[in-house]
Amino acid sequence: MTNAAAATPQRPRVVVVGAGWAGLGATHHLAQQGYEVTLLEAGAHPGGLVAGWETAGKSVEAGIHGFWYPYRNIFALTDRLALQPFTPYTRSAQYSPQGLEVESPLFQAEPYLPSPLGTFVYTDFKRLPLADLLSALPLLHAVVDFDNSPEAWQYYDRISARELFRQYGVSDRLYRDAFEPMLLVGLFAPGEQCSAAAALGMLYYFILAHQPDFDVRWCRGTVGAEIFRPWTQAIEAAGGTILPHHRVTAVIADEGGDRITAVMCGEERFEADAVIFAVGITGLKKIVASSPTLRQRAAFRDVQNLGAVDVLATRLWFDRKVSVPLPSNACFGFHATTGWTFFDLNALHDAYRDAPGSVIEVDYYHANQLLPLADGEILPLVQQDLAGCIPAFGEARIVDAHVVRLPQAVSHFAPGSYRYLLPRHTPFQNLFMAGDWITNRHGSWSQEKAYVTGLEAANAVVELCHQGQPADILPVIPDEPHLQWARSLNQSVKACLRGLGLLASF
Repeated sequence: MTNAAAATPQRPRVVVVGAGWAGLGATHHLAQQGYEVTLLEAGAHPGGLVAGWETAGKSVEAGIHGFWYPYRNIFALTDRLALQPFTPYTRSAQYSPQGLEVESPLFQAEPYLPSPLGTFVYTDFKRLPLADLLSALPLLHAVVDFDNSPEAWQYYDRISARELFRQYGVSDRLYRDAFEPMLLVGLFAPGEQCSAAAALGMLYYFILAHQPDFDVRWCRGTVGAEIFRPWTQAIEAAGGTILPHHRVTAVIADEGGDRITAVMCGEERFEADAVIFAVGITGLKKIVASSPTLRQRAAFRDVQNLGAVDVLATRLWFDRKVSVPLPSNACFGFHATTGWTFFDLNALHDAYRDAPGSVIEVDYYHANQLLPLADGEILPLVQQDLAGCIPAFGEARIVDAHVVRLPQAVSHFAPGSYRYLLPRHTPFQNLFMAGDWITNRHGSWSQEKAYVTGLEAANAVVELCHQGQPADILPVIPDEPHLQWARSLNQSVKACLRGLGLLASF
C-alpha cells in the first residue's frame, strides 16, 4: 500500500475527487490559498465529459457545451486567466421534420423590454399561432411562485413538467413545439420525465429572467484545449497536484465515524484533512457502492435513487461545404422522447474555419435507444436527420466521423428526485459536495452551477480549516423590479391565505 507524500502541519491536505468544472474550481482556489490539494480524476485527462480530446489529429468532444449570457463566474474566471476562448454571441434556430420552426435573435442587441416580454416578442416563431403563444401567460404565476427555495423545490418537484404545463393551460401545440424541445436539450429528457421544479428553474435562468439570458457563445475549439489546459497549468503553478487515471474506490473515516481521514484509489491511499466530491451522479453511485464508510450513511445510500441520461455525440466531416444558416440549432420531432442539436463547426471552431468540407457536430440527448446501434447504423441515421433540416446534407458524403456513446452521462432531474439530491454539507464534518446536481441557493444551472458549487465547497473547506480567504462568487443577476414586486405580492397573498387556513404549506 502506497501513501501520498505527507504535508507539513501548516498546510491542510485536501483531496478533490473529479476534475470537471466543480473540481477544478475548488482545487484552483484552495491551491491559491496555500492548501496542499490533490485532484483525483478517473479519466485520462482533466475536464471529464466537457474537455474533449484529439483522435488522429482531429478534435472530438462528448457533446458541444454552450456558454450562456448569465455565466458570470465562468466569464470572470477566463478573464482572470487572460483567456479569449469564446466566439461572439450567436443566433440560433430550431427545426422539426416540417422544417425551420424558430429563429432567435441576439436578444442583447434588441431594445430592452421588461422580462419575459422580450423573449416572446423578439423570438421569430415561424408556425406557432398567436393564440398558442398566449396560452403560456397563466404559467407566469408558477414562474413567479417558484423562488428556488427548498420549499419551492419540494412543492414543484412532486409533479412532472408536462403535468405543470397542462395544469396551467399551455396548449398542446405550444408544449409540443416550444416547451418540450427546450426540456429535451436543457434537462435532457421529455417533459413527463422532468421535475416541474427543475423545469421552472432551468427555464427561468436561461430564458425568462432577463432578455439577454438566452444569448450564447461557444468555445473556439474544444473546452479542454481552450480553457481546461491553461487552467490546469495555473493550478499546478499554484501548487496543486492533478492525478488522472485515479478512480476512487473508498473513503476511510476516523474512529468516531464523523470525519474522513483518507481517500482510497485501489491500494493507493491519500490522507486528507478535508475532501470534496465533485463528481456526477453516476460516478458517486459507483463510489458509494464500493465504499463501506459511505454506505453506512442513508444520505449516500439514497443517491442510488437518482438517475442520469444517455447522450450520443457524433462529429461528421463531409466532402463539401453545406450552407448552414445559423451555427447552433436544436431539433425536435424526429425521434420520440429524444432531442438533438447540430452545430456548424466551420463557423465556431478556428481549426475548421478553412476546412474544405463541412464539419458538423450532432448530439442526441435521452438517446438510450440509439446507444446500442453500431457506428454503421448511427451515421446514416444522423445524415438523414440533418437532411431533414437542411436537404443539401442528403447529397453530401461523409468522409470521416467519430461516434461517442455516453451512457448515464448527464444529471436527470426526475419528478421526486429532489429529496435525494445532496447539499454541500454531508453527514461527515469534512466531506463536501459540488456539481451541477447539488442543491444550493445560487440559482445558476449547468456548467456555471458546477463551477459555483466548486467554489462554495472550497469556501466550506476554508471555513473548516481557518486558513486563507473565501472565493468571491458573483450572484445571479437580480430579478427585475416588477418581478421582485410580483414575488413579494405572491408571498404576501400566500401568507394571508395560510393565516386564514385556506392554503397549506408553500
